[in-house]
Amino acid sequence: MVRYKSISQRNSSLAEREKYFNELELPHNTPHVLLQTCDRIELYWGEGTVPEHIAHHLFSVVSGLDSSLIGECAIQGQVKNCYQQAAASYKLSGSLHKLFQKALSVGKRVRTESAISQGAISHSQAVIECLIQEQIPLKNALITMLGINKLNEDIIKFLQAKGAMSIFLGNRYFEKAQDMAAKYDCKAFRFDEMKSFMEYTDVLITATSAPHAIVRPEHISPEQKILILDLAFPRDVDERVGDMPNVTLYNLEDMKQRVNQNMHARRQKLIKAQRIIDEEVKKFSCYFSLKSKYPTKVKKSLALK
Repeated sequence: MVRYKSISQRNSSLAEREKYFNELELPHNTPHVLLQTCDRIELYWGEGTVPEHIAHHLFSVVSGLDSSLIGECAIQGQVKNCYQQAAASYKLSGSLHKLFQKALSVGKRVRTESAISQGAISHSQAVIECLIQEQIPLKNALITMLGINKLNEDIIKFLQAKGAMSIFLGNRYFEKAQDMAAKYDCKAFRFDEMKSFMEYTDVLITATSAPHAIVRPEHISPEQKILILDLAFPRDVDERVGDMPNVTLYNLEDMKQRVNQNMHARRQKLIKAQRIIDEEVKKFSCYFSLKSKYPTKVKKSLALK
């Protein structure tokens, strides 16, 4: 019989998970799959029948229903990598192969049919969603970013994944801007050059730690059409900028509202996702039930896809 043990963010603190991992004894010479992420540590081993509760748990994990952020996509790739590493290191039982292959298939089905992974659930994703909504042509747009931090770094990754070609980075400390620019093949500029860069900017994304507004009306031409996303607290952009005729301004509260709406929508989609998982668990259990009764007669048409 296939077995598993698990500890996750749902039932433990970070310190407890670290302690559990350090003290975890892996099955000696026993083929197994170790799933390790920031949220969980799980160990699967054994052969033969897969209990329904184990299949249901792994299907839910891969589908993102057991994650801190419901429907998040990263877990699908993390499980796939852990499974592939285990398969390359051990001769896993047929049951473990079936379990993980089916779990990955279920994860894809849940995301496709329930759309539970759609919608921004972080500020960086909300920025991209906003740019798409505003129909910004990212490949041609000149994007200026102020501030060097994890948030802006995440946004750069999303922008480039969507095809952005011209990203300029400004920071109070020019060396930090240079380092980040070199890492992502962008251009760095000094803060005292900001006004000249702003003249050609289509999108401004700012998230500095300045104690006061650093973008004021005099930095922007009255005729200039520009989209500004102010993700700083306190705000980087003077409120008067939002009153300029060709400026579209979003701030941190707008991004939070967008994220909250998407999280609410995901919770509503959770019911459909759970129904899909229940259906897939029944099919999975049926396969093993038939196989145990008729080990030589289970047709290929019943095999799990």
